[in-house]
Amino acid sequence: MTPQEIETLTYLRRARDLIDREYAKPLDVPAMARRALMSPAHFSRRFHAVYGETPYSYLMTRRIERAMALLRAGASVTDACMEVGCSSLGSFSSRFAEVVGETPTAYRSREHDAVNVMPTCIAKTLTRPMRNNASSRIGEAAGAAAV
Repeated sequence: MTPQEIETLTYLRRARDLIDREYAKPLDVPAMARRALMSPAHFSRRFHAVYGETPYSYLMTRRIERAMALLRAGASVTDACMEVGCSSLGSFSSRFAEVVGETPTAYRSREHDAVNVMPTCIAKTLTRPMRNNASSRIGEAAGAAAV
C-alpha cells in the first residue's frame, strides 16, 4: 500500500467516524467530504470502493442500527425515528423494513430476551443491520460468537 493510499484511508476513516459519532445530526455528503478533505464526488466514489456502500447508505444503516437498540428498549417507532435523526417517519419505516426485513413495529413487538442476556459486544455484532452478503456475515458472526 502506498503512502498516498494510506493517507486516503485515514481521511475516509475520519469521515466514517464522523458518521458514527454524529449520526443523529443532519449530515450530508458535502459535510462528510469536507471531513475527508475531498470533493463530494471523489469522496463518494472512494468511500463506496473502500466500505462497499455509499456514504448516505452507511449513515442510514448506522441510524437503523441505533433505532433497533431503541426499539428493543421499548421506545416508540416515532421516538426512535426522531432520536436517530430521521425527519420522515414514512421514509424511516421504509428504509428500516428494507434493511432489517420487517417493519419497525413488528421488530419492536418481537421478544428480544436473547439479546438482553448476551455480552454487549456480541449482541452488537449479531444485531447489526447488513446490506451486502447479509446471510454470510450472519454466519460468520455466529461462528465468531461460538469461539
